[in-house]
Amino acid sequence: MAMTWLPCNSRNFCFTFSLLFILLHQTVAEKQLKFAIVIFRHGDRTPVESFPTSLHKESEWPQGFGQLTKIGMQQQYELGQYTRKRYSDFLNASYDRREIFVQSTDYDRTLMSAQVYLAGLFPPVRHQIWNPKILWQPIPVHTAPLDKDYMLHFPSDNCPCFAELQNETQASSQFQNKLRSFMGVLKTMSANTGYDMNTLKDLKNFKAWNTYDTLHCESLHNYTLPKWASREVMDKMKGLATLSLQSLFGIYKTKEKAQLQGGVLVKAILKSMQNAIKPSNKRKLMVFSTHDTTIGALQMALNVFNGKLPPYSACQFFELYQENSGHYSIEMYFRNNTLMDPYPLRLPGCTSPCSLEKFAKLVSPIIVDDRSKECAKC
Repeated sequence: MAMTWLPCNSRNFCFTFSLLFILLHQTVAEKQLKFAIVIFRHGDRTPVESFPTSLHKESEWPQGFGQLTKIGMQQQYELGQYTRKRYSDFLNASYDRREIFVQSTDYDRTLMSAQVYLAGLFPPVRHQIWNPKILWQPIPVHTAPLDKDYMLHFPSDNCPCFAELQNETQASSQFQNKLRSFMGVLKTMSANTGYDMNTLKDLKNFKAWNTYDTLHCESLHNYTLPKWASREVMDKMKGLATLSLQSLFGIYKTKEKAQLQGGVLVKAILKSMQNAIKPSNKRKLMVFSTHDTTIGALQMALNVFNGKLPPYSACQFFELYQENSGHYSIEMYFRNNTLMDPYPLRLPGCTSPCSLEKFAKLVSPIIVDDRSKECAKC
């Protein structure tokens, strides 16, 4: 913090003012970062599927569907460098396995995103350089089978109650009222994609969302779009895709949905924060490589979702600080634009920063002891 000294007319006033300024500076500086969690969406990828009348087939993408592109690699490398800069005074200058834990969903694009991110975060230095021609070092990335990954892979399967909540959401007046403004674009899509968008079936199967995603990916990579996919239609389809995401984890019975999906991740975040304040803790950073649905589920569970589709490499930060009073507080930030600093998020019902105790109390309604038991209750 730069100090600017102003001319004073009174020696006593100058001394008092300077003393207060120094004490304030020390008070701010004494807040210490103790632990951080980074949760990001993977980088730019190819479409996950095509639609029946698509102009482009999977063979036109070098690695096929659902794969990280070179643009995505660049995005993730930049995010790793940004994280290094953000925590340059906190993390060790070189990789230390005791300080960091990394987990990814079991998809090629998220595993690769984690690896490229780590290349930007921890390039080898000094004794860690094992090949001067390759300034890279292997860092473990953990994963779990998709059918067992209830913490990061949303919407997770094998949950009858969540499936029932989805049916209730589709039939709810809240959802139907939001859907009315998209009936025109649904007719356009139904007439041109080969899908019957006049029923809710294809909405529930995310065909509308995936169709928009396919066209969006093609436009980003300068593929020719069909004539019917005008800018106006694409904007409407984007809104429909956003509604599909919101219907998964929000709009209707959000708390009940959160208990079965995003609340599982919130529970893991809270537990990690509570473990981080123990004297025996050596870990400083946890990193999760995930998807737009993971970011959406998490933010809707916390009621901080901005109503927009999380872009590639969107990143959610949780930071645990120890105040000079000895108490602990949590700050949340969301980075969805590389040209701007992450903006702070405030948990409803709390200030920012939010005390660890208050945070735990406020998120308790969306945390359950046994997810599998709750999934079978309906």
